[in-house]
Amino acid sequence: MKHLNKLVLAIFMFAGLSSQAQDSDNPWAFTFGVNALDGGRVSAAGSIEDQFSQYFDAKEYWSVVPSVSYLSVSRYVGDNFSFGLTGSFNRMEKFVQPRGEDGKYVVETVDLMYYGVDAVVNYSIGTFFKAFEPTAHVGGGYTFLGDNSAGTVNGGLGLNIWLSETIGLGLRSTYKYSFEDDRSVMPTHMQHFAGVTFKFGGKDTDGDGIYDKDDACPEVFGLKQYNGCPDTDLDGIIDGSDACPDIFGLAEFQGCPDTDGDGIADKDDSCPEVKGPKELNGCPDTDGDGIADKDDKCPDVKGPKENQGCPWPDRDGDKVFDKDDRCPDVAGTVANNGCPEISEAILSSLRDYAKTILFESGKATFQQRTFTVLQNITGILKEYPNARFSIEGHTDSDGKDASNQKLSEDRAAAVKNYLIENGINASRLESKGFGESMPLDTNKTKMGKANNRRVEVKLIK
Repeated sequence: MKHLNKLVLAIFMFAGLSSQAQDSDNPWAFTFGVNALDGGRVSAAGSIEDQFSQYFDAKEYWSVVPSVSYLSVSRYVGDNFSFGLTGSFNRMEKFVQPRGEDGKYVVETVDLMYYGVDAVVNYSIGTFFKAFEPTAHVGGGYTFLGDNSAGTVNGGLGLNIWLSETIGLGLRSTYKYSFEDDRSVMPTHMQHFAGVTFKFGGKDTDGDGIYDKDDACPEVFGLKQYNGCPDTDLDGIIDGSDACPDIFGLAEFQGCPDTDGDGIADKDDSCPEVKGPKELNGCPDTDGDGIADKDDKCPDVKGPKENQGCPWPDRDGDKVFDKDDRCPDVAGTVANNGCPEISEAILSSLRDYAKTILFESGKATFQQRTFTVLQNITGILKEYPNARFSIEGHTDSDGKDASNQKLSEDRAAAVKNYLIENGINASRLESKGFGESMPLDTNKTKMGKANNRRVEVKLIK
């Protein structure tokens, strides 16, 4: 344990968090100083009020090592918040027990080495009278006390007194709550800090008195009125904001000229010598189709942008452009993507043929006389090469539901496979089985069951 404590202390000497707030000009802060322990009196107190009633009684309850006993480093993260770690050590010489019968605390003499590392989120409340900065902090840490160790949840208040922009004195008190039930293992206690803080990290590369983070031109010397930037063309627009820093221009055009006077700066004008609308980057559009003449393959005839300004062709004159027409050489309807509609008479023929598709009993194999029917269906489907169809199988109620469902699916798939094998594109077909769930007739008669055992061919719209 002794060697572990030394190792922990050596690590903490290079890491820590200060309660002093930083700012974005000098985001880093390093602090060193002394710390004092209150001997666990706060956890020995019987009430919250009693915990802080003797806060300043340092002689009675505090333990202090007469040397630098804590080091810290922190980083400003914005909105008055900073974050980092504190490493500290001490020697606890006074351990406070609860008040005795006489109403006084019992203070035991101990000799326990104390090592702590604490992560802290610090908030700066604000600076008053240019030098006094109250702070509040929360966080957590891990503490070694003698042979014991435990984690703590921390919180507290502090005060920074800034002697200059980068040097200050810091005071803070931290309440460290221990989750150990046994106070002898790790008592809830307070730790007080007093130290000197050095802020650093600010950078002014060009030496113009403006920090790089605020300098619009950190590599070039400039004046404060231009945020550290020059104005080469003397147009009153700093080079960093001037789109044409070497040519005199107007603020209206970010320091650039507008030769054709169309309200578009030359640098952004695709036709800087000829007036044109802003939506076409300053170029004319003779046919008014929204495409600049320079990009329009048919500048005198309106056409869509997708066809480079030319009208879409429609070879069969059915008002469906060839690009969208599935049958570009045969007039059709818009609703059917330019292909001829399948008439109700044709669909009726398909339904009649489908009713005569017969299978072997309880199987998905066709009866011999069904092949003629399937050939007729195939012929009709080939006459409408762009139409899609759904093959749907149904059974009667004989047998189990699961068996009927599978049989209906297999029969519908058998019809679909026949059509594919005989020249119908598979992408035009889908098959489904509904088992006995959609009867057309009663299942109580032989004729009704025959009507329910069927395959239907339906057009997919």
